[in-house]
Amino acid sequence: KRPDCLDYPNDVFRMAKNGATSFHCSQELWQNPLDIKTDMTQEEYNKIRIGWDFLIDIDSKYLDYSKIAAKLLIKALEYHGVENIGVKFSGSKGLHILIPWKAFPKEVYGEKTKDHFPEWPRLIAGYLQEMIHDKLTEEILKLHSKASEKEMFEVIYKPTNEKAVIKKMIKYVCSNPQCRTEVNSMVEIRKKTIRCPSCKGDLKKVGEKEVYVAESNKDNSEKHPELFEKRPTIKSVIDSVDIVLVSSRHLFRAPYSLHEKTALASVVIDKEEIENFKPSDADPLKVEIKDFNPNCKEGEAKELLLQALDWAKKKEPETKKFTGKSIDVKNLTITEDMFPDCIKKILEGVKHDGRKRCLSILLAFFSTLGFPRDYIETKIEEWNKKNYKCLRQGYIKSQIEWYLKNPRMPPNYDKPIYRELNILGDTHGVKNPINFTIKQAIRAKALRKQNPK
Repeated sequence: KRPDCLDYPNDVFRMAKNGATSFHCSQELWQNPLDIKTDMTQEEYNKIRIGWDFLIDIDSKYLDYSKIAAKLLIKALEYHGVENIGVKFSGSKGLHILIPWKAFPKEVYGEKTKDHFPEWPRLIAGYLQEMIHDKLTEEILKLHSKASEKEMFEVIYKPTNEKAVIKKMIKYVCSNPQCRTEVNSMVEIRKKTIRCPSCKGDLKKVGEKEVYVAESNKDNSEKHPELFEKRPTIKSVIDSVDIVLVSSRHLFRAPYSLHEKTALASVVIDKEEIENFKPSDADPLKVEIKDFNPNCKEGEAKELLLQALDWAKKKEPETKKFTGKSIDVKNLTITEDMFPDCIKKILEGVKHDGRKRCLSILLAFFSTLGFPRDYIETKIEEWNKKNYKCLRQGYIKSQIEWYLKNPRMPPNYDKPIYRELNILGDTHGVKNPINFTIKQAIRAKALRKQNPK
């Protein structure tokens, strides 16, 4: 069952006797794993989580690719001051790299590091993956001979950025020694006798070769080689090595467990041994037991985490901030003093449970009135910071996207949600928050007409 745990070393032997070949470990560190329940909230997980190890799970179809990636990742980690690194073979074609929890600072910018799983490990993995990307592609390409060049590259027609197609170009030469006119054709001429366009002598086929052709206008690499560029293919190179992104409750194969398909052991290796490692070194009857969990220094991965957080911040797209004091929608000018009491109360911040329900009411209110995206994003960001605990940005963004595409009315005042959240306030004799705001805007418009400035 999951979750489960072993209490004594002899439990491993007992379960192996009963047929177990493989054990998987939790990347997250828990006070008591048996307290975990599948329906727990993020806050409840955070209460019983005491930390997390950072594990890079390198997955590839080829062990040689994984080894290249592992060596480059270790260099990147050492560049950030991380010296004590655990490395092990996955049992098939991948490698696992470990940085223990002890190496990370317990707080960053006033935030508890333990509470940011899996977000911060994902940021670190993405940061490292981008850091080694170009060198990884270069090193993988060096492994391949010309025989596999077509698989590793694609040719792009630069003017339109389209992928060129390979076609045969057949070369014909005039048999008249005084003429010797050359003719190149993409189509093989099947006539028995082909006449030279210059002297009307016989043309003979002397050879053929492959050229790249742009289907949009039939330009080819023989005639205009400068318009064609060879690039590594995304499929075979960039995606040939995958740093598996961690997820909540992520488990990884325990050291020395047997892989179910290969029967090889998930052996621990020294980082200096990666270059010469072979699958035969993982024979379970010949392995030498080593500790996968290195004795790292306290906080030695602090710089790595800070750099990854800074990288992630720079990668975030800039959002347009709303700075106006009123909004013009549907020929009406709406200001925030026209909002109903329930919306004003929500915007003061949620001090108890109900953040997601309040978010739903806000987005229904804003989207139905047709407020612009920049206003909605700015107002929701300000509101989220006032709450007793912030909602995750990913959740908020997905909700905003949904409501902008599917605007719907907020619940009527007779629904129990307003009383449950204690936000009802004065309904002013209307059925819905939207009705109140529109009435206020119409009244204000009429007053402006009566008293123009």
